[in-house]
Amino acid sequence: MHKSAVGHAIGKLLQVLGLVLLVPLAVGIYDYRHLSFADTLVLSEILGFILAAFASAVLGTVLVILLKHGKELQGIKEGYAIVAIGWVTLAFFSCLPLTFYLMSQGGPNLGNLASSFTDAFFEIMSGYTTTGATILTDIESVPRSLLLLRALTHWLGGMGIITLAIVIFPSMGVSAYQMFRGEVPGPSKDKLRPRLAQTVSVLWGVYVLFTAAETVLLWFGGMDVFESICHAFATMATGGFSTENQSVAAYGSDYIEWIITIFMYLAGVNFVLHFRALRGDLQGMTQNSEFKFYNAVIISTIIIATAVLYLDGLAPREAAADSWRHEQMTHEEFTVHYEEQSQEIESLYGSFRVAAFQTLAIVTTTGFATADFDLWPDFLRFGLVFLMFFGGCAGSTGGGMKMIRIMLVLKVAWTSLRKMTQPRLVAPVKIGGQVIDDNRVVNVVAFFILFTGLFIVTGLLMTLFVPDLTTAVSCSIATIGNIGPGLAGIGAVENYAWIPLPGKWLLVFSMLLGRLEIFTVLIVFRPSVWQK
Repeated sequence: MHKSAVGHAIGKLLQVLGLVLLVPLAVGIYDYRHLSFADTLVLSEILGFILAAFASAVLGTVLVILLKHGKELQGIKEGYAIVAIGWVTLAFFSCLPLTFYLMSQGGPNLGNLASSFTDAFFEIMSGYTTTGATILTDIESVPRSLLLLRALTHWLGGMGIITLAIVIFPSMGVSAYQMFRGEVPGPSKDKLRPRLAQTVSVLWGVYVLFTAAETVLLWFGGMDVFESICHAFATMATGGFSTENQSVAAYGSDYIEWIITIFMYLAGVNFVLHFRALRGDLQGMTQNSEFKFYNAVIISTIIIATAVLYLDGLAPREAAADSWRHEQMTHEEFTVHYEEQSQEIESLYGSFRVAAFQTLAIVTTTGFATADFDLWPDFLRFGLVFLMFFGGCAGSTGGGMKMIRIMLVLKVAWTSLRKMTQPRLVAPVKIGGQVIDDNRVVNVVAFFILFTGLFIVTGLLMTLFVPDLTTAVSCSIATIGNIGPGLAGIGAVENYAWIPLPGKWLLVFSMLLGRLEIFTVLIVFRPSVWQK
C-alpha cells in the first residue's frame, strides 16, 4: 500500500468538497442578508461552513502538492482505501456546520460536544450513504443552508462523490477504475466509453437531467424552488431526506406523490439502461433480465399491498397501539392518528396510491413516507422488511443487495436443488441467456452471506442499546440496506435521535458498509492491504 497515493487522491476529494460547501454557505449568507456582515459571520452554522470549506480546500491543496508523486503509485489496494477512507474524511469535514449548529442549541460543555458531533456525523453519513435516517426532531426549524447541505450529501452520495472527482480530475490515477467499482452500487459496472472519465460523465449527465426534470415538475406541483431541489436531490439519490417533519405527506398532494413515485422508480433502474434508452435503444431495457425482475417485484408487491389494505384495512387498533414507540402517543392522539391513516386507504385508489408510494420507497431504499406503515397488518410489515434486502438494480442509486444478486442467489439455489435429484446434470448458472462464471457466482454468494451475517450481528448488538427487539432488528436492515425508516421505534413517524451514542456509531458503520457494499470497507481492515 502506498499511503502517499491515498493521501494525494483524498486531497483532490477535499478540494472538490471545499467548492461544494460554498453552495450552502451562499444560501445561508443570503438568508441572513438582513443582518450585518459581522453578525452573519458569528452565526453558528455560517461559521461552521466557513471553517469546513476553508479547512477542506487548504488541507486538500496541501496534500495534493506534497504528495503529487503518489499519483503514479495508485493500484488496486490504493483504490479501495481511497474510497473507504475518503468517504469517512468527507463526512467528517461536511458535518462541521451541523456540529456547530447543534452545539449552539445546548451548553458549551464536553458532553454537548460529543453528542453534537455524533449526531452531526450520523446525519451527514446518513446523507452521503443515501440512508435518510435522521436525528433531527424538528426539521422545519433547521436553517435552509443546513437542509441544503443534507440534500447535497444525498445527491453527491447517490452517484458518488469520487465519481464526480473523476469527472473534474480525469487523471485521478490508475486506481480510478477500482475506485469506480468500489463506489458505484452493484456487481457490474458497464463502461459506455473507452475512457472511464467519459463513462462517468455520461452517468452524471443522465443523473443531472433526471434531477432537473423532477425539480421542475415538483415546482409545478406547488413546492417552492428550494423544496423542489431538495426533494429532487433526495429522490434521485434514493435518499429520503425531506424539508418537512412529515416528509412528503406534509404536502397532501396526489400530484407530488405520483411525481416522486415515478422518479423513485427511475432512480432504482441501472443508469446505463437510462442512457441507452435516451439514445433510442429501448431493447436494452425490455431484454434486461434484472430490469424485468425489478418490475416483477414492484408490480406484485403493489398489487398484494393494495388488496390487503383495501380489503383488510390497518392492523386491529389494539395490536397497532401495542407497537413500541420511543415517544408513546396518548390514547386520544393515537385514536386521531389511526383514523386519519384509515381514511387514506378507504377507497381502492387511496389504497393503491399509498401502496405504490411506500413500495417504491422501500424497494428503491429511498425511505420517503406518506403513510405510517407501522400501522399496517403484520403481513405487510414483514413484507416491507423483506423488501429492504432487495434494493434497486445494479448501477442505480438504490441500496440493498441489488436485484441482480437476489436473482443470482435464487438461480444458484434452484440449480443446486436440481443437481441433488439429477447428479449428472450439467446446468451452468445463466442470467439473460448468458453463463455466469464461477468467480462471479462465488463473489455474489459471499456478498449475500456477509450481508446477512452483518445484518444479524448488527441487530444483535443493537439489542444492547434499544429496549425493543423489532426496533433493533429494523435498525440493522434499515441502515445496512440504506433505507432509513424502519418499524416500531424508528418507524415512519419516528427518528433516530433517541438512540444512545454507541448505538449511533454502530449504525454509522452499518450505513457505510451498506453503501460501499461491504467488501470495499472490510478490505481496508486487512493488515496485508497496508503492506507495500
